[in-house]
Amino acid sequence: MSGNPKELRDQIRSLVREYHAAAFTTQPFIAGKTPVPVSGRVFDEVELQFLVDSGLDFWLTTGRFAARFKRDFSAFFGLKHTLLVNSGSSANLLAVAALTSKAFGEKRLQPGDEVITVAAAFPTTVNPLFQYGLIPVFLDVTIPTYNIDVRQLDAALSPRTKAIVLAHTLGNPFDVHAVTAFAKAHDLWLIEDCCDAVGSTYEGRLVGTFGDAASVSFYPAHHITMGEGGCVLTDRDDVHKAAESFKNWGRDCWCKPGACNTCGKRFSWQLGNLPAGYDHKNIYSHIGYNLKLTDMQAAVGCAQMQKLPKFIESRKHHFRLMHEGLRDLQEFLVLPQATAGSDPSWFGFPIGIREGAPFGREELVGHLESHMIATRMLFCGNLTRQPAYEDVPYRVIGDLAGSDYVMRSVFWIGVYPGLTEEMISFVLQTLHDFCKKSGSIHSTMA
Repeated sequence: MSGNPKELRDQIRSLVREYHAAAFTTQPFIAGKTPVPVSGRVFDEVELQFLVDSGLDFWLTTGRFAARFKRDFSAFFGLKHTLLVNSGSSANLLAVAALTSKAFGEKRLQPGDEVITVAAAFPTTVNPLFQYGLIPVFLDVTIPTYNIDVRQLDAALSPRTKAIVLAHTLGNPFDVHAVTAFAKAHDLWLIEDCCDAVGSTYEGRLVGTFGDAASVSFYPAHHITMGEGGCVLTDRDDVHKAAESFKNWGRDCWCKPGACNTCGKRFSWQLGNLPAGYDHKNIYSHIGYNLKLTDMQAAVGCAQMQKLPKFIESRKHHFRLMHEGLRDLQEFLVLPQATAGSDPSWFGFPIGIREGAPFGREELVGHLESHMIATRMLFCGNLTRQPAYEDVPYRVIGDLAGSDYVMRSVFWIGVYPGLTEEMISFVLQTLHDFCKKSGSIHSTMA
């Protein structure tokens, strides 16, 4: 075997390709016995090769793969900045934290300020608001888009309103026109949670590019994966600078790992009550965190980026198959609807049980799960009814009837690229068998 490092790397890559072919063989689908997941990682030998290649570098923090991923992901969105972090939840935390920076003066988010959001949300879209002493104002969602009811925006506004934090639910964009117009009219910050929505567009423009900041997740369930990981997207230099400080322990210095004196005056600063000339690498302007990811994670992301356009199209195709295949069951089921003007890159396929149907969600979900078809609830249902939020301050607009419907009657199934059309046909057949049998029994009893 050669002792040349480059030749050895090439040999290792070749062996990794062989290993993938041997270790990750595709098994035949057996209806009712092979699991039909809601989500999962989709990869080939390229991800393994990139991962091993980064391991051979033994650069354990962010490095060349992180730099490449940030460049490629920013280019995909047409934005200046991609700030990599260790999860989508951390991305949400970082986006909110950045807006509390004193650098934003009177516009900074401060304890007691109100933030408009929805009750039918994922916990870590909203948790940073509680963690920073902000007051969530919960609005309802409309069925069957499962996004904010923009008719309630005016009622939600108060003198303390400072921001809007919303997710594009299951990849379906919220009414961006109404929300951005409201934010602009009242000088509010807007954070888009795009963890489930990479590739979704509104009026031809990618979501994640409308707000002051956006969050993305790279967990295995999402559109591309790094295993764990996430990022904050922004086109604003000031938001990026504040977010980067909070991400890196709160320090004022913006040098990359391994670099020194990027500012050219490392020992010439005078900030706070520190002595003049205190090392800028150890000056802290925010109460921050360490939210970095590793170059090995970024390496997997670089490989996944090559597949992202195909992944997006696959999700859309699977959604269309589901929607077309269930049209004849709308007597029993509420099918999802894309927001007007949008083209979602769907994360999942939400299904609601109609009022008066001869069965409930628990019966249908139980039937699907017994046939190895995985299901999930639509996140918290109504977050205000979750035990974690019993004793925290928030404000509610209206009766949250839509959120309660989500809590009682909605679930979702997968459309991710790892599914085959054979699997989707089995899911459709299983839903038809259950609904028709239940409907027939109901008719006989009636």
